Amino acid sequence: MSKKHNHRNIYLQYIALLSLFFVLGCSNTKYLPEGELLYTGGSVTIKDSIMKKKDRKALENELEGLLRPKPNKQFLGLRPKLLIYNLAGEPKKDKGTRYWLRNKVGEPPVLFSQVDLDYNASVLRNFTENRGYFKTRVSADSTVRNKRVTAEYIVTPRKQYIIKSVTFPDDSLKMSKIIARSHKRSLLKVGNPYDLDVIKAERERIDARLKEKGYFYFNPDYILAKVDSSKGDHEVRIRLVIKDDTPVKALTAYKIDKIFVYPNYSLTNDSAVYRKRNITQYKDFTIIDTADTFKPRIYDRTIYFKRGDVYNRKDHNLTLNRFVNLGTFSFVKNEFKPSDSIPNALDSYYYLTLLPKKFIRVEVIGKTNSASYTGTELNLNWNNRNFLRGAELFTASVFGGADFQLGGVNKGKNIYKLGAEVSLTWPRFITPFHIEGNSEYVPRTKATLRYEYQKRTQLYALNSFNTSFGYMWKENIRKEHQLNVVDVTYVSPNHVTPEYLADIDEDPALGKVIEKQLIFGPTYNYTYTNTMQKRKKHTIYFNGELDLAGNLTGLFTGADYPNNVKTIFDVPFSQYVKIRSDFRHYLKLGKESELASRLIVGAGFAYGNSNTLPASKQFVVGGTNSIRAFRARTLGPGSYVIPPPTNNNYTPDQSADLKLEFNTEYRAKLFSIVRGAIFLDAGNIWLLHADPNKPGAEISKDFMKEIAVGAGAGLRFDLSFLILRTDLAIPLRNPALPDGQRWVIDDINFGSSSWRKDNLILNIAIGYPF
Repeated sequence: MSKKHNHRNIYLQYIALLSLFFVLGCSNTKYLPEGELLYTGGSVTIKDSIMKKKDRKALENELEGLLRPKPNKQFLGLRPKLLIYNLAGEPKKDKGTRYWLRNKVGEPPVLFSQVDLDYNASVLRNFTENRGYFKTRVSADSTVRNKRVTAEYIVTPRKQYIIKSVTFPDDSLKMSKIIARSHKRSLLKVGNPYDLDVIKAERERIDARLKEKGYFYFNPDYILAKVDSSKGDHEVRIRLVIKDDTPVKALTAYKIDKIFVYPNYSLTNDSAVYRKRNITQYKDFTIIDTADTFKPRIYDRTIYFKRGDVYNRKDHNLTLNRFVNLGTFSFVKNEFKPSDSIPNALDSYYYLTLLPKKFIRVEVIGKTNSASYTGTELNLNWNNRNFLRGAELFTASVFGGADFQLGGVNKGKNIYKLGAEVSLTWPRFITPFHIEGNSEYVPRTKATLRYEYQKRTQLYALNSFNTSFGYMWKENIRKEHQLNVVDVTYVSPNHVTPEYLADIDEDPALGKVIEKQLIFGPTYNYTYTNTMQKRKKHTIYFNGELDLAGNLTGLFTGADYPNNVKTIFDVPFSQYVKIRSDFRHYLKLGKESELASRLIVGAGFAYGNSNTLPASKQFVVGGTNSIRAFRARTLGPGSYVIPPPTNNNYTPDQSADLKLEFNTEYRAKLFSIVRGAIFLDAGNIWLLHADPNKPGAEISKDFMKEIAVGAGAGLRFDLSFLILRTDLAIPLRNPALPDGQRWVIDDINFGSSSWRKDNLILNIAIGYPF
C-alpha cells in the first residue's frame, strides 16, 4: 500500500472521528429537563456612530464579560464537559467512576431559566454610565434555535463625558496641603473621559499618600468627589473635598511612641502574665520573651520604626514582610494602639508565633529521562531555624540515589551517588563593612560545604568536594541577585576501569571527565521576572550567569598552557570565563492558553592555565527540558557524528564551549486537570577550537546549518501539588547527517517500527520545561 494511500486513510479516520464528536455534541440538548432550553451565551452590540471601532469592540468585550451566568465551556465548537456530564448519567452513589466523571470532570447544563435578562441589562447600564456614558439605554432579547438560546443585548450610549477640571481640597487643614502638593500624580486628568473607577483609584492614591505622612486613622471614604455635569457640552467638573463628618483622629498625624515585641506569642494563650525578668529593654524596643529566644539585635535589623518616627505605611509593611521572610515565624500580627503617655502617638505591638525550631524533611524523588535512565533519589535533611539565636538556618543533609538503564547501549552501566552537605544561612549581610538593606526581603549570607561520591559502574567513580560563601538578596519581587565570593570545587577520579581507559585511547576527549579538577573563583547570578503579574498579556523571565575561575591567580602567576601550567597541591587549576543567559517570554492568548518561548545563549572561554572548560562546566543539549527530540547529551557538538557503540562501548555525553537553543510551545487547558501542548525546539552546541578527534564540532560561519530541530506534542497533568509532564517528540532536522540531507521530514514513517524506535522520543518529567 502506498504512503499516499496511508495518509488518505488517516485523513478519513480523522474526519470520521471529528464527525462522531460533532454528533455527540449535538445530542447534548436531548438530556435537558422537560421545558428547559440550553443557554449558549450572550452577545453585546453597541450602537454608537461616534465611537471608534476599536474602542467599541473593546467596550463590547468588557460588557460581555459581565454577563451572568457563563455558558458551558467550549472546545473546537463542542462542549466536552457537558457531554461527559450527560454521558455519565445519574450516579447511584456519591463515589465511583460515574460520580467522578459527572461531578468532577463533567459540567451540568447552563439553562436559560437561570438567565435574568433585566438584571444583566441593568448591570450593563450601570457599567457604561460609570464610564461616563450617561443616560445609556439597554435592551435585551433572546433567540431560540433547536432548544438552544442566545441572549442579545443592544447598548445605546450617549456621548461620553470628559473631565473639564479637577479641584483639590483648599481648606486650612495640613492634610489638604499635602493632597494639593501631590496633584501632579493625580489619576484624574483634564481631557480624559469620566470614569468612576478612576475616581475610586484616586481616593485610594490620596489615602496611600496620607498614610505615608502619619495619618493612620484616615481612609478613602473620608474623601468626597463632587461631580458637576450641568455646565458645558458633555463635560464634568470634579471637586475633591474632605467630608465634614471626618473624625478628628483621622485629621491628625501620629508618631510612634513605645514599641513592644512578643517573640513567643501563643495564639491559644494571649493573656500570659510576664514577670519583669522576662522583659528586656533594647534601644527603642521592649522585648517580652519568656525563653530569651533571639538576640535583641535581630529586632533592630527587622523593625523599621524607631521611637519618635512619624507613622508611615511603607515602614509598617516592610517590617511585617521582613518578619515573615525571616522564616522562623508561622504567624505575624501587628497592632497599633493610642499611646497613654503622649498625645497624637501610637504604641506598636508585634506578636510573633514561632515555627518549630528543629525539623526533619525527607524527600523521595522518582525520575526518568530521554536517555532511558530511570532512577530514584532519597534526601534526608535536618534543619535548625535559629541555630545561633539570630534566626540563622542550619541544614545538614545526606542524600543518595541510583539511575538504571534497563535497555539500550548503556545497559548495565548504572549510576550511583552518595553524599552529604551542611550549610548555614544568616539573615543579613556578613561583610567587613556595613551594608544597610532597605528591601522588604531579608538579605542572606550563606556558607556551604558539600561532598558527593558518584559511581558509574564498569567505567569510573568521582569524588567531588565543594565549598562556597556568598550572598543572596532581592531588590523587589521582580529582581534577585546571588553572588558567591568564594566557590571552590575539587574533583578527583577513582576506580577507573580498563574498559574506560580503552575508550580514552579511541576518543581522548573522554579523558577530560576523569582528570583532577580544581575550580575556584566568584560566580554571579541575576534573575528578573514579572510572570507573577497574571493579568499582563506579555510577561518575561530573564536569568543571567557569570562564572569567573582562576582569573586573578592565573594573571599573578603568569600561567600559560601548555608551556607554564601552574598547580595547587599538584592539581592544575582551571582558568576561564563563562557566561549564560536564559530569556523567556510568555504571551497570554486566552484565559487558559498561552505561547511560551525561551532563548538560551551560552559561551565559555578557557585561557591562561587551561585550554578547555572543565567537563562539569561545559554546555549540553537534548533531553526532557531541552531539545526533546534528541536524547539527553547526545546532540552535537556541531555536525560531529557520534561513532556507533560496540558491544563493550557506550554512548558518551557530548558537551562543548558554546550553546544556542530556542524553544517555543503552545499550551492550553483541555479539560479538568489535563493540559495539552505542541512545541518546537531548535539548537546545538559547538567547540570554540577544533578537536581532531571530533571533526565538525568547531564553531564556524556556517553554524546555522548545524541547528538541530525537533517538534512534538504533550500532555500535562496538573495535580495542584505537582505537574506531571509527558512529551512525545520527533527530530525534523539532524545536523549529524550530511549537509543537504539534514531535513528528515520526508523520511518520517510512523508505520515503521524501526523508525518509531529510533525517532519517537518519549519524555516524562515533573513540571514545565520552562
